[in-house]
Amino acid sequence: MLSLSDPVALGLAIWAAIGLVTGVAFLLYGIDRIDEAAEGAYAVRPLLLPGIVLLWPLVLWRWRVLSKRSR
Repeated sequence: MLSLSDPVALGLAIWAAIGLVTGVAFLLYGIDRIDEAAEGAYAVRPLLLPGIVLLWPLVLWRWRVLSKRSR
């Protein structure tokens, strides 16, 4: 169980929770909009989730930049 007495574990849990939400949203809604090659590649998407959870700030930034460019 996480407590406030271990701020590193709490920080990592928060980072992972935000990354998981970002990863699921990106794989469901964002990847098709920014990469035409990913359309229909549903078997590969779960393999991307660990990397997205770890690098979620970069994923959000690239998603924002590329979605503006494709409009």
